[in-house]
Amino acid sequence: MTDQISRRHFLNIVGAVGGATAVYQTSRAMGLMPDTGEMPYLDLLHVGRNKKSVVILGAGIAGLTSAYELERAGYDVTVLEASNRAGGRNVTYRHGDVVDEMGNAQTVNFDDEPHLYFNGGPARLPGHHQRAMHYCRELGVELDIMANDNRLAWTQDDNAFGGKRVRVREYTTDARGFMSELLHKAVDANQFEQPISDEEKEQLLAFIKNYGDLNDNALYKGSARAGYASGGFLKHGELKGTLDFSEILKSSFWQRGMHFNHAEDWAAPLMTPKGGMDNLVKGFLRNMRTDVTLNAQVQSIQLREDGVDIVYNHKGRRRKIEADYCFNSIPSHFINGIPNNLPKDYVAALTEMRRGNFFKIGLQMKERFWERENIYGGISYTNQDINQIWYPSHGIFKQKGVVLAAYAFGPEQSNRFERMSTSDRIKAAARMGEKVHPGYTDYIDTGISVPWGRMNHMMGCGNSFRGVDDAETKFKTIQAPAGRHYMIGDQISFHSSWQEGAFASATNALQDLDSRVRAEMSTAKG
Repeated sequence: MTDQISRRHFLNIVGAVGGATAVYQTSRAMGLMPDTGEMPYLDLLHVGRNKKSVVILGAGIAGLTSAYELERAGYDVTVLEASNRAGGRNVTYRHGDVVDEMGNAQTVNFDDEPHLYFNGGPARLPGHHQRAMHYCRELGVELDIMANDNRLAWTQDDNAFGGKRVRVREYTTDARGFMSELLHKAVDANQFEQPISDEEKEQLLAFIKNYGDLNDNALYKGSARAGYASGGFLKHGELKGTLDFSEILKSSFWQRGMHFNHAEDWAAPLMTPKGGMDNLVKGFLRNMRTDVTLNAQVQSIQLREDGVDIVYNHKGRRRKIEADYCFNSIPSHFINGIPNNLPKDYVAALTEMRRGNFFKIGLQMKERFWERENIYGGISYTNQDINQIWYPSHGIFKQKGVVLAAYAFGPEQSNRFERMSTSDRIKAAARMGEKVHPGYTDYIDTGISVPWGRMNHMMGCGNSFRGVDDAETKFKTIQAPAGRHYMIGDQISFHSSWQEGAFASATNALQDLDSRVRAEMSTAKG
């Protein structure tokens, strides 16, 4: 072993103390990461009299983006959607809606109030997702700030602190304090591969001391950042005692929740459309002339040298569309089951994509009891199958509210919930929620569950090549057009599960199509 500290080891220590954002910023400062580029805005050539037709399969975010832009550029656009609504996984549930789970349709019995809704799919829009911000601005979709991080929320772990809940700010402050104390000792010994100067050492020690709120002896003995045990206003604040460091390490919170809000896509500012995420979908629909054909199931995809033929079923009738181009956002795991003449390597790559099966539960609560605990928005964390409890950032001080009572994104957790009946899912979430909020069950009015692995026309979400051999080559294969056929959707991006990935896939395909059409029209003129 060496007594010196490598760059990699130093970044590991930074990560343990400050999370992903600290590592990202430190790496940028050390010249180890490039700056991120800005979104290239579209400027599609208007086809004018040279009418081109495009058929779009799927009216999710990628499909609607494509339809909107192509329509503006003068294309003849047809949008086919297999389900009974537009939006794909962008869905907001309100009073009277139906959760379209395979063989288990659920009617939403929330009160008919505008603030009582549940985003069953995406719920957050990070400020740096430039395509999402661009279209919200252009379509007139009003956004609200969403509190993702709340230091007054709770962390609960059956394996730590006797299973009792702990305020996030107490855990985070004490964990960083103790880790900073250890890091201070390591730096003070000046164990670096390339020793730092006395001035740099002094600055780094001061940084660590400030970061962990260490005392004059560089020891962590508690901090006002964790909140006061008493006082703080009319009387001097009395510091709380520190948590047991061994219990901090036993908790899984440092592995997941503690740094969750530091990751690039979860860090503030986060936004959400006012009144529900599906207002983004409504923004597209009210700005398009093209109607979406709902309940249209695709039965065949056939490439031609000069176009694509789509056969679909609608209202019991078999219909055919002959288009110049096709933009296809059908989930990759369905493609092999649809007759097609797509290239074999193309279909093979799509078939190898692995689908996720995220699971959510939304509960309408009789009272906003969390506000009596000084929680306004944000997330509590637990090591139980529900993983998280989200509190609404809107409707503060109203009588009722809808909480996200379970967000299972691990396959084992999701599968356990999927095997239950709807009522048993809600009972399980209530039982687990009791450990975070004693008396939780008594406040439940009604609820719904959204198992994306069992949702009609979806049967999964967040498709990706995680763990697949030669993933890079396969990604390049499906991101390129097959003749005049383009795959789109978040599944065709490295940012699956986020709407920004869907936007990016659409704009990438649109730019490629635009280049082809410009070349074709230029050749025709010549």
